[in-house]
Amino acid sequence: MNDTLKLAALEGKSATTDQSAEERMYREIYDAIMEHRLPAKTKLAEQSLAEIYQLARHGVRKVLGQLAADGLVDLEPNRGAFIASPSEQEAQDMFELRQSLEQLVLEKIVQSTSHDKATQLTALREMVERERTAYMQGDRSLWIRLSADFHIELAKLSGNQLLVDMLRRLVSRTTLLISSLEASGAPASAQPCSFDEHLNVISALEQKDRATALHAMAHHLEQCACRTQKKADKGFDLRAALGKSRSA
Repeated sequence: MNDTLKLAALEGKSATTDQSAEERMYREIYDAIMEHRLPAKTKLAEQSLAEIYQLARHGVRKVLGQLAADGLVDLEPNRGAFIASPSEQEAQDMFELRQSLEQLVLEKIVQSTSHDKATQLTALREMVERERTAYMQGDRSLWIRLSADFHIELAKLSGNQLLVDMLRRLVSRTTLLISSLEASGAPASAQPCSFDEHLNVISALEQKDRATALHAMAHHLEQCACRTQKKADKGFDLRAALGKSRSA
């Protein structure tokens, strides 16, 4: 699944007239993972997924391979695919690496002389406003996607595709560690990936304030690292978890 198809899947659209089963499968599993309807270590049985999405086994493997490349799924030889469950040490290592990589992203953006930078930052600000709206309207799936996508879109402004690819996996995998909070009732400041913190980073970049941008991002990632994912429940029903989005 290329970036165009992944974007279509995550936005609930299709790159063609009709959304393919592969795109739908990617989006629905992504949403179920991020909403914690598919807990860590849940097995994604190929046969069950093939029946749920009316896909051939090779199509199921293709999507599982993409989810693995994005850090959301672990593929274990002779055992199959499982929802990723990073260890405490891995979580610490990933957030430490994210701190370094995202600081590098900001350094490169500040140093950039691109004539499009102002326009790109405006587009990012609009994305964060959509993130805020999604949260306020209780659209948890969209809010989580946009919260994660902010970091990927920001990385793209660095002009370094390898940096973008490295962060894509780290962002996806660390998002798994963010615990599920109530969709309503919790103040925005308590949320694990705050749109207000994203706006602070953008504002500093617009003002070419390197020090404030670096500090805002470091603080934001520290807040993200405070959350951890709940453990998987026993006797988990894969069909029931994916049935929510299938019935929509």
